Amino acid sequence: MPTLNKIRTALTATLSGIRPQDSTDPRLVRLRIALTAFFALDGFIFAGWVVRIPAIKAQTGAGAGTLGLALLGVSAGAVAFMTLTGRLCRRFGSHPVTVVSAVALSLSIVLPPLTRSATALGLVLLVFGAAYGSLNVAMNSAAVDLIGELRRPVMPSFHAAFSLGGMLGAGLGGLLAGGLSPTVHLLLLTAVGLLVTAVAGRALRTRPAAPGRRSVPGGRTPTARSGPRAGHPRRIVLVFGLIALCTAYGEGAMADWGALHLSQDLGAGPGVAAAGYTVFALAMTAGRLSGTAVVQRFGAARTLVAGGTTAAAGMLLGALAPTAWAVCLGFAVAGLGLANIFPLAIARAGESGGSGGVAAASTVGYGGMLLGPPAIGFLAEAYGLPGALTTVALLAAVAALIAHVTRGAHRTEGG
Repeated sequence: MPTLNKIRTALTATLSGIRPQDSTDPRLVRLRIALTAFFALDGFIFAGWVVRIPAIKAQTGAGAGTLGLALLGVSAGAVAFMTLTGRLCRRFGSHPVTVVSAVALSLSIVLPPLTRSATALGLVLLVFGAAYGSLNVAMNSAAVDLIGELRRPVMPSFHAAFSLGGMLGAGLGGLLAGGLSPTVHLLLLTAVGLLVTAVAGRALRTRPAAPGRRSVPGGRTPTARSGPRAGHPRRIVLVFGLIALCTAYGEGAMADWGALHLSQDLGAGPGVAAAGYTVFALAMTAGRLSGTAVVQRFGAARTLVAGGTTAAAGMLLGALAPTAWAVCLGFAVAGLGLANIFPLAIARAGESGGSGGVAAASTVGYGGMLLGPPAIGFLAEAYGLPGALTTVALLAAVAALIAHVTRGAHRTEGG
């Protein structure tokens, strides 16, 4: 019987494309836990900074417009360093770059509360944004390499950790905001960041990323020249970057404009207005937690198409519904639809172009997050906020269309 069980296990693993040692190797397990910690830390530190923006605005004396320009430093620094980080990962490996970037992020988070002017704030936010963008590229590149070894589509679980870290950072920040100054609060985040980096970084330092491994999230490894990706890797990276842009546009718009739509257009109270983004974030987290199982069941191509279609329908409801609770329902559906599109797009770009592909797609994708909030603002002045928010649905539908048209790039995984 033990022999029969072993034969059955080996046969099942062969048919599914997953080697038993890939899921049970303790080194891979430790590496996955370590990378999950870095994703959670990224979300935790960024959310901790976001909840202290009002207090830092007050101490710098910046007006709304001046503060907006200073806050662009985060996005500008991130986008500027993403491509450079891709090159560093190719030269030194994604693991050491992840550790160094996490240290830089942990140290730079304490700089904003030390400023006393909007100009100084913008300059230090360039540093913070550079570290944030660098960590995002490096840890996503490391995650793509790990997916190649695990032969499982686990990228959504990493981004779920980012979402959970963000929720924890925002919740903790809200509790501490009344009792601690921004300087003390963000110093505590520095200490937490350095501690997590020291502990989780050991697994990355002792196990270099496997170079050149490429695995499709559906569980099969493509041959050297199989499918469209082999012939046109740059074009495929751009395609997935555009998909990431379309969905990051929605995430940025929801963060900045969702609550205002509920309060301004529907007269919702502060609690209901805050609930709008909360249900969006919770639905996105839930979708990412179940993302690995969904991709294994339906394939990456179908998941991208279904996600974009679902997000488009949800945002149409969220933008045009006449009641606050219907809007919240629409936001939740949109969050569920958007949940796995960005992580899948980054993973697919990494499989086609390695760390350079991750960097290129991330740069294009985060450009959408940068573009979304101001674009919604300009459109809201011309057509009203409900009309402006329908562009989120439009771009989600575009993402679904692009994924459908380019589904040949997913054939190696049966999607």
